[in-house]
Amino acid sequence: MGTAWIKVFVLTLSECIAPPGKTVCQENQFELEFLTRADCEAALEELVALKEASPDVIVDKADTMCRASAREREVFATLAEVSGSVDDKANWREPPAGQQDTIDLRERYEERLAGLRTCEETGGAAPCKMGQIILEGATGEPVEVWRSRN
Repeated sequence: MGTAWIKVFVLTLSECIAPPGKTVCQENQFELEFLTRADCEAALEELVALKEASPDVIVDKADTMCRASAREREVFATLAEVSGSVDDKANWREPPAGQQDTIDLRERYEERLAGLRTCEETGGAAPCKMGQIILEGATGEPVEVWRSRN
């Protein structure tokens, strides 16, 4: 076990909260860290939607964002090293098998999505994207469309 600088994505949420019946709000800002940009942006969307649904919260969208950063963290060579260093053995669980493959797949998806034009721009010619969904060329067979809600 040693220490290293790792890449993280920092979600900063800036809000102003007014207690019910008050006209003055108190500014509040907090940060959350994520290992992937996709996770950070998904959490950002959900947090902003949740906060905006409250009549007592104003989100400062100019100061609410996901930013790449780096943090110095303990790093481990194996899961056995991690397991040996965890104090709370009852609540420790190993990451699911194949998690790295999922992260790589998500990153490849994000890169592909960023490189595509919208279907409106292409006049519906595939491949193109509609929001977060990638549309491929028609093969003549029925296609089921699934969207990950991570």
